[in-house]
Amino acid sequence: MFSELIQLSFDKIMQTPAYTVIVLGALNKKFAIYTESSVGRTLQMYLTNTERTRPLTHDLMDSIFNGLDIRLKQVVIVDVQDTMYLARLFLEQDRGDFRQILEIDARPSDCITLALLHNAPVYCTRDVLEKVVPLEE
Repeated sequence: MFSELIQLSFDKIMQTPAYTVIVLGALNKKFAIYTESSVGRTLQMYLTNTERTRPLTHDLMDSIFNGLDIRLKQVVIVDVQDTMYLARLFLEQDRGDFRQILEIDARPSDCITLALLHNAPVYCTRDVLEKVVPLEE
């Protein structure tokens, strides 16, 4: 499966007109994930509990999760290739007498947004943490 999982903390989100930087940290190492500027605006809306006139995509996902009694258990950043990060959502659903765990490939920015909405932990593998370029402040 995966090597050892390391829990990440959110350090900050920085936004420019051209892109968003999500800074994550673990074990005295910080690294940045760069994504579109629209992702930063969406994250800021969720972080500040800004009221939305219409549901956004993550609100839709949240409604689907609630309607199907699905819980977001964790997010794992599983790989980094150059500057592209790969992540997985781990969802849990009780189905009668058994519990089903779903692993879904998704963009890290979507995973992080859903993790914030559901107060779910975000992890990366030790391999990812060793590969990332540390952020110097």
